[in-house]
Amino acid sequence: MKRPFLWVIAAVALLGAGVAAKCIAIRRAAERTLSEQIREAKADVPTLAAERIQPLHADVKSGATLSEMLSAMDFDPATVYSTTEAARKVFNLRRIRPGGQLRVWRSPQGELRYADYHIDPEHDLWITRKDEDFQAQIKETPAVVRMVAVTGEVQGSLYDGIMAAGETPELAVRLADIFAWDVDFNTDTQPNDTFRMVLEKKEFADGSAPAYGRILVAEYNNAGHLYQAVLFHDSSGKPAYYSAKGESLQKLFLRSPLRFAARISSHFSLHRYHPILKIVRAHLGTDYAAPVGTPVQAIAAGRVVFAGRKGGDGNLVLLAHSRGYETYYMHLSRILVRRGQTVRQGQSIGLVGATGLATGPHLDFRLRQNGRFVDFEHLHLPPAQPVAKADLADFAAVRDRWMALMPGAGIKAFTAGKPPARNASLQSGQP
Repeated sequence: MKRPFLWVIAAVALLGAGVAAKCIAIRRAAERTLSEQIREAKADVPTLAAERIQPLHADVKSGATLSEMLSAMDFDPATVYSTTEAARKVFNLRRIRPGGQLRVWRSPQGELRYADYHIDPEHDLWITRKDEDFQAQIKETPAVVRMVAVTGEVQGSLYDGIMAAGETPELAVRLADIFAWDVDFNTDTQPNDTFRMVLEKKEFADGSAPAYGRILVAEYNNAGHLYQAVLFHDSSGKPAYYSAKGESLQKLFLRSPLRFAARISSHFSLHRYHPILKIVRAHLGTDYAAPVGTPVQAIAAGRVVFAGRKGGDGNLVLLAHSRGYETYYMHLSRILVRRGQTVRQGQSIGLVGATGLATGPHLDFRLRQNGRFVDFEHLHLPPAQPVAKADLADFAAVRDRWMALMPGAGIKAFTAGKPPARNASLQSGQP
């Protein structure tokens, strides 16, 4: 009688063990499923949180500052201060210009999470929250660079000609800077002057307006006088422009203290009738008539000897240069430099005005050499160093490659070489 009872007990034990094992397996499967669901939920948290972040936009108005715009979005003073200080470490906030846009992303709790200011088509200022702190960085916008050819004709001004060719005023300034030592685009341009060039153009995926890269070769035909410029490098390896023969385009002085929007209203003269004093006396400079606020540039690198108000000269900037030269910039509405400061050639040092003895807005520009005033309009100075002899073969190859891409099937003076591969110059980073 005992053996059947033991058999029953064993059978029940086995059955219980099987049930227990199955329960354990079911439990473990449930735990694995729950773990996977938790991981998936955690992975979804950033996405869900991002969906709840509220985007804000503010157009930059004249005189607006980053701190003022953030305050107008109802961020607390501590956030405004921390964000502004983080941005200041990587970007000059004075460069925030009207017409731009500030984008900010705010959490449901009202915290500033991200901020973005579009500096220009190539750069953005990004500010990111890190716990209770903020970090800022300048990010570059990806761009596709193409080489393009531009050609046009001048009827009124270089500015108008560039615009008629479908380009922007920036390109007019860039081209004027290249030939600034030989051509005064205020006075030298003539109807039917022509220009052509090959340059790099940057196009952006976000639809921003294209930006200009390097001008590789350029030509300006001024009433039959042909000026050409080829981008190469000087003896130290820095980019520089040379004539087709390898002569440097750079000279000690620029041809004009103004880039555009000026005409010569009075020339250098030892006997000129003064319109205010009503007497005949020497006028030892050149007057450029231009609107108030027109930027005035230093025609050469130098040091500021005087910057301030001086009697009939009005607001005056006096620069000292090498070889005993001094330049005077008179009647300014505003002075942008200070005494003792070193300035570079082409740097803006003031704005055209009508201060002092002036009948209207203009710049009275004067040049003195070794204590004697000279006629700037008829001054001839030697250029800088030409292409080094050791680099002439490389220069000729670069010149011929770019000339072959110029609109109009090249220049007869050169043997057109094989055009470079698309964007080949960008790979080396050298002209």
